[in-house]
Amino acid sequence: MGRYVVRRLLQMIPVFVGATLLIFLMVNVMGDPIAGLCGERACDPATAAQLKKEFGLDKPVWQQYLTYMGNVFTGDFGTAFNGQPVTELMSTAFPVTIRLTIVAIVIEIVIGITLGVVTGLRRGRPVDTGVLLATLVVISVPTFVTGLLLQLLLGVEWGWIRPSVSPEATFGELIVPGLVLASVSLAYVTRLTRTSIADNKRSDYVRTAVAKGLPRRRVVVRHLLRNSLIPVVTFIGTDIGALMGGAIVTERIFNIHGVGYQLYQGILRQNTQTVVGFVTVLVLVFLVANLLVDLLYAVLDPRIRYA
Repeated sequence: MGRYVVRRLLQMIPVFVGATLLIFLMVNVMGDPIAGLCGERACDPATAAQLKKEFGLDKPVWQQYLTYMGNVFTGDFGTAFNGQPVTELMSTAFPVTIRLTIVAIVIEIVIGITLGVVTGLRRGRPVDTGVLLATLVVISVPTFVTGLLLQLLLGVEWGWIRPSVSPEATFGELIVPGLVLASVSLAYVTRLTRTSIADNKRSDYVRTAVAKGLPRRRVVVRHLLRNSLIPVVTFIGTDIGALMGGAIVTERIFNIHGVGYQLYQGILRQNTQTVVGFVTVLVLVFLVANLLVDLLYAVLDPRIRYA
C-alpha cells in the first residue's frame, strides 16, 4: 500500500504541473488584464507599463509561470489587482464553499444511495419507474432554473428560508443551496446505485448468501451494497472537486461569497492572479480526492490489493 501511495503521489506531480500550466496559459490569453484594471478609460502608456512591471506582466509567459509556481510552494498565490493577497480571498471563500460542498455531498450520499437501493431492489415496479422519471426531470432542468424556482417558492412566496444566505453561511442556511448544487449529481448517484444493485442482485455470491439463510438486511448491506458502491464512490470522489468549482451558479443565486463568487469576479475583472490561484487549489482538491477514492476501493472490496 505504501509503495502504491508513493507512486501515485509521484504521478500527481506532472498532472498538477500540466493542469496549472494549461489554466495559466488560458487565463493569460483571455484578454489584457491591465485594460480591465483601468476600466472604461484606457490607461496611458506610462501607467500601463508601470502596472505591468508591478504585477510581473512585462515578462514572458513562461517566466511568469515559473515565478508563480516557485511562489506557490512557499504559500504565496500572488496579489489581486486591488492589492489584496489571494490567500486572504481564499481564507474567506474556501470555508464557505467547503461547508456548501459538505452539505451537497451528504445530501447526495444519503438520498441518492437510499433511492438507488430501493429502486434497485424493486426494479420494474412503480416506485422504480417513478424515481427514474423524477431523476430524468432533475437532470434535464438546468441548475439555475432549479435554484431560482426553489428560491422563489421557499424564500419569497412561502417564507420558509431566507432568499439569500448571510455572510456567515451556516450549515442550516446552506441546506437549500446544497440541495440545488447536488441536484444533478444526486440524480446520477441514484441511477448508478440502482443499476449496480440490480446487476449484482443476480450474482452468484448473493444467491449463495440467500441460500445459506442469511437475513435479508445482512445480505443487502454486507454483500450486495458493499460491492455495488465501487462505481458510486468513483463518481462521488470526482464530484467533490466538480461541486466546489461548479458552484458559481448556485452561489450567485443565493448570494454566497465563496469560491464560485471569487472565480466569477476574477474572470469578470480579468484578475489573472485570483483565477489562477483558486484553480490551482481546486486542482489539488481533484488530485487528493481521486487518490482517496482509489484507496477506498480496497476497503469496499477486500480482493483489491495495491502493491
